[in-house]
Amino acid sequence: MKTSLVRRLSLAKHRTHRKAQRLPVAWQGMLWMAMGGLMFSLLNTIARAIALEMDAFQTQFLRYLCGLVVMLPLVWRSGFAAYWPKDIKGQFWRGGVHTVGLMLWFIALPRIPLADMTAISFTGPIFIMIGAGLFLGEPMHRDRWIASLIGFAGVLVVVLPKLSGGGGWFHLVMLASAPVFAASFLITKALTRYENAGVIVLWQALTVTVLSFPLALTHWQDPSAWQWVGFFAAGILGTTGHYCLTRAFELSDISATQSLRFLDLVWASAMGWLVFADVPSQSTWLGAWVILMSTVWIARREGRRPIKPLSPKTPAT
Repeated sequence: MKTSLVRRLSLAKHRTHRKAQRLPVAWQGMLWMAMGGLMFSLLNTIARAIALEMDAFQTQFLRYLCGLVVMLPLVWRSGFAAYWPKDIKGQFWRGGVHTVGLMLWFIALPRIPLADMTAISFTGPIFIMIGAGLFLGEPMHRDRWIASLIGFAGVLVVVLPKLSGGGGWFHLVMLASAPVFAASFLITKALTRYENAGVIVLWQALTVTVLSFPLALTHWQDPSAWQWVGFFAAGILGTTGHYCLTRAFELSDISATQSLRFLDLVWASAMGWLVFADVPSQSTWLGAWVILMSTVWIARREGRRPIKPLSPKTPAT
């Protein structure tokens, strides 16, 4: 009976895989982006619960250490040579930039509601579109600037009402992480020209773990058994989420996938309400809708433009 169940699950998996591969490539990229958003929403819920009880930098370090550990069986099976990058300098650049973004993000995470955090993260697609024009050679059209200004207006709707008290400044800290993460994702997009998703995800976990370790030692405390369970769950979710994002960037233009990120507000609001009793404020919903409209508008316009693929280059040594 157990063998029959395993066989049926395997057949269902293969059928689903075949159907997914028949979808247009752009749709496949969007599905990977949507799955990544769900993984990160679950991860953010776990990380916020732990960060309420533990130092932010230690939380950051242990989350990525556990993510690295859960990948080791895959590395062992395929051999480390299969995961050695073609551009190790690029991997460390990406890891360093992502570490800075995580430092800001983990500082603010336990101090603002999940829905507010997600609404502020909606500026990420705008920063990505600007960065794609400046660093990846994509033309910077006027409509991109218009979307950027409207998106910033939406962020102000979320952030300004919360600046009356000292805790409101953590909304600005979270906002500061958005362009840093955008830079990290742009580096990821560039790396996909010659690195596969598994290599990028492994080296992100490795570099962030190494760079976060000194900060984690400053306020170290021994995690409880349940916190270790949470860290390993976060490691699995984070590794899966980053793999989904990297696959999305491989398959689709980076701007074409950004509108799917707004599903994150649904997941974050549900998790925040169920776990932390966070009720999104009217300003959060209003600001989120303003940012939603601006980014969906620019993503649709970007989707109508011809996509000029990045030509592979030999990385610098």
